[in-house]
Parts: sequence; C-alpha cells; structure tokens
Amino acid sequence: MTAQCAQESIYNLLPRLEEKPVKPPRYISTFRPSVKREAEKNKAQCKTMGPAKVALPSPKDFLQKHSKEPKLPPRKKEQDSQKLPELSVPRRTDHPVMGIQSKKNFINSNAIAAITGPPKKPQPIYVDRRQGDKYLLETSGLVPKYIKKKDYGVTPKYLTRRNEEMERAQKEYEASILEHLKKRAMKQLSDEERTSLLQGLKKNWEEVYREFQCLPVEIDTIPKKLYKGKLESRMKQLEHDIDVIEKHKVIYIANE
Repeated sequence: MTAQCAQESIYNLLPRLEEKPVKPPRYISTFRPSVKREAEKNKAQCKTMGPAKVALPSPKDFLQKHSKEPKLPPRKKEQDSQKLPELSVPRRTDHPVMGIQSKKNFINSNAIAAITGPPKKPQPIYVDRRQGDKYLLETSGLVPKYIKKKDYGVTPKYLTRRNEEMERAQKEYEASILEHLKKRAMKQLSDEERTSLLQGLKKNWEEVYREFQCLPVEIDTIPKKLYKGKLESRMKQLEHDIDVIEKHKVIYIANE
C-alpha cells in the first residue's frame, strides 16, 4: 500500500476492493473409498487401545480361600475297599499294656554276668614313639591277616584262563612252524639217484677234460688264457663235487 500511495495517480483516488485469491479444490483420490473400506476390513478389534467397554467384575465373584489350589480327582470305590497296610508303629489310639511288673533284680543279674562272663580282651595296640603314642594294631598293616586267608597265594581264575589261552596260542604257533619246516625239510637222496648223480658229474668232468686236452700248446692270446682258466675252474669244481659225493653215502637236499 505504501508503494501505491507514493505514486500519484487518478486511479488511486477511488478505493478498491481487495480481491482474495480463490483456492483450488482439494485433491481427493478416486481410490479413497476402497482404501478406507480395506482398512476397516483388516483392522482388528481392540488391537491397540483395548476394548472400548470392559465389564466390571461383580462384587459377588471375590477371591476365596484355597480357590487356586489344585484339586485332586475324586477317590474311586476300589481304593476305599482296599485294606490299609499294617503299620510297624503303634497307632495313636493304641494304649500300652499297664500293670505288668517283674521281680527280677537287674543289678544282681548284671553283677553275676560280669563276674562269671569271660574277660574282655583288650584291643591290640602298638607304640612307635618314646612319648607313648598308641595306635591300633589291626589297621597298621603289621598284622599278617592277608596271608592267613583261604585264597592267599592262589592264582586268580582270570589269570589261569589267560595262561591257558596263551599256551594254546603258543602250541598253535609251534605247530604251524613245524608244518612250515616240514614243507621245507631236507630230502634224502636214494642210492640210485646218488649213483646217477655221480656218473653224470664224472661224465661232465671227462667232457671238460677232453676240451682242456684240445687246447693248443702255445697260448699267447687273452681269449685263449681266459678259456683255459674257465676250463680249469670247472674241472676243480667237478672234482670237488665228485669227492664230496664219494665220501658221504647219505646226502640230503633242501626242498625248494
């Protein structure tokens, strides 16, 4: 208004009515009714704020004594008919037998029993110090009570059973070893085999000796020397074998 009054204009002489701006209508969604209907449908009753109206408790339904204690089921008739077990203690209603008196003199009887009875043996003790400290002898380990038992020195049954099992296993092992040795035992040559073996060795020696005799007189090359040494070693080995077989009439050979 101050800006308008500052300017001089003929239009300002007449007062003007202020025009208020017209607000546009508020936007309302077309889905509003369906959303409102779904919200009312899914809303649980008394979900957040509790029930609208709560019934007040009646003054007649007050808490009574022993009302919350667990109640046992009613007793059956079969249990009532069963007899109660006999008690080892007297009942509360039982009365003791009164008026029974004894003429026995307990003082004299006790004195006679003490006099005529065998004397009480003192408990064996031992002293291990000069001050005279006494200890029971039975619990000290000095009494040879274990060696006087009936089963003292007797081998327990589990040890005898274990020893028998060990002996049986040892016998089985020895039997298997003997059987294995029998399979690999020495075999004795018969007289026919011995004679045939001796003849074969002599025949081989003659063949080797014949080859040795066929060697040239002058042996000047290395192969000739090697061949001569080979023949000599074969002849010595055959002679040794023949000598062993001729000396020993009984010969054993190992089974392969």
